[in-house]
Amino acid sequence: MPEPTGPAEPPLALAYSPCPNDTFVFHAWAHGLLPGAPAVDVTFADIDVTNGLAERGEGDVLKVSYAVLPWVLGEYALLPCGGALGRGCGPLVLTREPGEPAELAGRTIAVPSERSTAYLLFRFWAEAMVPGGVGEVRVLPFHEIMPAVRDGRVDAGLVIHEARFTYQRFGLHRLADMGEFWEGTTGHPIPLGAIIARRSLGEERLARITEAIRASVRYAWADPAASREYVLAHAQEMEPAVADAHIGLYVNEFTADLGEAGYAAAGELLDRAAAQGLVPKVGRLD
Repeated sequence: MPEPTGPAEPPLALAYSPCPNDTFVFHAWAHGLLPGAPAVDVTFADIDVTNGLAERGEGDVLKVSYAVLPWVLGEYALLPCGGALGRGCGPLVLTREPGEPAELAGRTIAVPSERSTAYLLFRFWAEAMVPGGVGEVRVLPFHEIMPAVRDGRVDAGLVIHEARFTYQRFGLHRLADMGEFWEGTTGHPIPLGAIIARRSLGEERLARITEAIRASVRYAWADPAASREYVLAHAQEMEPAVADAHIGLYVNEFTADLGEAGYAAAGELLDRAAAQGLVPKVGRLD
């Protein structure tokens, strides 16, 4: 007679953004296409929402900002794959008219989250480039930032994701590239989004989750067409060419494995932020 089996594991609560890089990476896992991978229950949410979920200890596996790690690493482990880290992919500061960084002094800027990596990189840049600092910082969902700048509701906007490819359509101008500033001053790639998983799941399940993410990345690269419908369905009216450019920029060798360079970049980000009193100090990332 067959041996009785134990109760099935409940699906893992997995949260990531509807952006093309995330839907591309997680398509195979989310659709049960990976034999032996843990089952998942997916929630789509902007990065400000997933950061908040992690801070409240909600969710099993989440895509969050590297900048929020100091507040969540007690309960969550940083996984070595699945995230967004690279070169030439930094957040941009946009304005209605061409200008100079110093002109942002005392002005209002919209940001996607006050605990986003984008905002942390902006603070490094502003300290060096905006004498006296900016004025009001207003948090908006990232897809609302460019219209707010265009319509004059804010003086500037800090944008992420596909805005790198579409800001000209809003008649906006690039004032500065936070990634260029970061790479130019540190030499490191830009750590943007991290994948974390609840430590209480245990080492064996964390290892299975890590392998599932890597397998999902390999599946996406091996058959890019398989995720096409899924990516475009969640891309918020983004045309295919922009979605492809988005994936090409944010899904790279660091998505498959952070490696020594990835961990060094994330460590530098958090060490610099802690030294400036912007985040609590954390130990060595591993």
